[in-house]
Amino acid sequence: MAKKASKKKMPTKYIFVVGGVMSGVGKGVTTASIARILTGKGYNVSAIKVDPYVNVDAGTMNPIEHGEVFVTEDGDETDQDIGNYERFLNKNIYRENYMTTGRVYLSVIQKERNLEYGGKCVQVVPHIPMEVRERIERAVKKTGAEIMVIEIGGTVGEYENLLFLEAARYMHMENPEDVQFVMVSYLPVPAKIGEMKTKPTQHAVRSLNGAGIQPDFIVARSVVDIDEPRRKKIAIFCNVAKDDVISAPDVRSIYDIPLNFEKNSLGDNILKKFGLKPRKKDLDDWKKMVNRANDPKDKVTIGIVGKYFATGDFTLSDSYISVIEALKHAGMANRAKVVMEWINTDEVESKGTAMLKKYDGIIVPQGWGSRGSEGKIRTIQYCRENKVPYFGLCYGMQMAVIEFARNVLKFKDANSEEVDPKTKYPVIHIMPGQKELLAKKQYGGTIRLGGWPCQIIPGTHLAKAYKKLGKEGVISERHRHRYEYNNEFREQFEKADLKVCGTSPDGKIVEAVEITNHPFFIGTQFHPEYISRPLDPHPLFVEFVKACLKKK
Repeated sequence: MAKKASKKKMPTKYIFVVGGVMSGVGKGVTTASIARILTGKGYNVSAIKVDPYVNVDAGTMNPIEHGEVFVTEDGDETDQDIGNYERFLNKNIYRENYMTTGRVYLSVIQKERNLEYGGKCVQVVPHIPMEVRERIERAVKKTGAEIMVIEIGGTVGEYENLLFLEAARYMHMENPEDVQFVMVSYLPVPAKIGEMKTKPTQHAVRSLNGAGIQPDFIVARSVVDIDEPRRKKIAIFCNVAKDDVISAPDVRSIYDIPLNFEKNSLGDNILKKFGLKPRKKDLDDWKKMVNRANDPKDKVTIGIVGKYFATGDFTLSDSYISVIEALKHAGMANRAKVVMEWINTDEVESKGTAMLKKYDGIIVPQGWGSRGSEGKIRTIQYCRENKVPYFGLCYGMQMAVIEFARNVLKFKDANSEEVDPKTKYPVIHIMPGQKELLAKKQYGGTIRLGGWPCQIIPGTHLAKAYKKLGKEGVISERHRHRYEYNNEFREQFEKADLKVCGTSPDGKIVEAVEITNHPFFIGTQFHPEYISRPLDPHPLFVEFVKACLKKK
């Protein structure tokens, strides 16, 4: 009997997303949205972020300059766009899906030292682009992606991303039917002129052409929809079909973007150029989520007390993007609009806690170092004493432990060894093995990172929150820290009602604390915000917003 012919595997398809004119206008969410749309059409899709920085990873970058450091399940410190990929695709993205100039060069140099190039003269071209390509292929193998969407950071014409564009050009040259290019370009509407201008985009496309690449699609980012005259002008001068100029106006939420792109048939047109057909058309769960987000029944105001906001005269929230999105997801689950306001810790220190009275709940997110720590401690004391829902994330948990030690246990000058290495009461101390790394100035990638198991203690507020969404026992949460709760003081804390509600499975590392006699007072050493997604909100954020609504 003849064997049934096996189905031929589809060659992997690649979509490179590049930026024109200016950065920060939405390449990351465009990449995530394209991936979401194609997932909804029945394909296995993943995404890669290419950062042109010489940093090996994002872990040592200043969050005010670069935005949040997002930590993957396998412990990679990445760009915040990886977080968006996870949130839109509703699945984990791994270290194979993130690369930087530093990471690529380091790998090539290590290979050269190991004689892996067989004594050849190792050159920037072609060996760096070849390494980039190999890394893309490794990510495809890791994820099993049928379609891989690759975001190249920065904008065309920048010296630092030329080698990544060169790798993309190689791939297109060898298999043009398997590679497409999407340019995300901003079209300004100057207030004094009142007309959308296309010339910057035309110049950006010519720069891309100079790198040997012609875009298949141009995503026209602007404050408003692109009109027909401007669409025709871009089509003529940028050598693309009129239907391949995709309107991308400002929208209420980033989660509206996939649906907006579908109005322009972007997903179907991408598949058509690849010679593929939709296997299904299913964005129903996404549409329901967006409709819920856009139709809140209530409103809650939450203060976020941190120190990574200010840059000159401007306030930037990118340092805490995962916290922001997790609160939005929790708002959707509670049919409530979450209004977030930023409070600089320095202001709490100088002006006092009276400014906190307007908030239905307070979050103290991640942070490092001593600056602003006293403002955070005063904020937490206010929340504890006035029964204001409080959620402390990583450093926010550590500050809650210090506040409780000082004001309830009366351990005068209790502190973290990070802030005061000589404190008499080191209620937060450095993790074993970290002192040696600090002494050697080994900072990058040396802290506790990635997903770690947490044993939830039954009968706690923490356990109740997880159980409502069907999670109990041992769960996995992501970490990014060097200091931890000092178990020497654990008995005193527990007797005074700062309960340990989550630990490592062996009980040695405290993962979460709570005050039982409080509407919501929970601190987690882990970062629940990293795994919250619009289609799967994190239970702790859901319960926090619910408590804020009750207080209101």
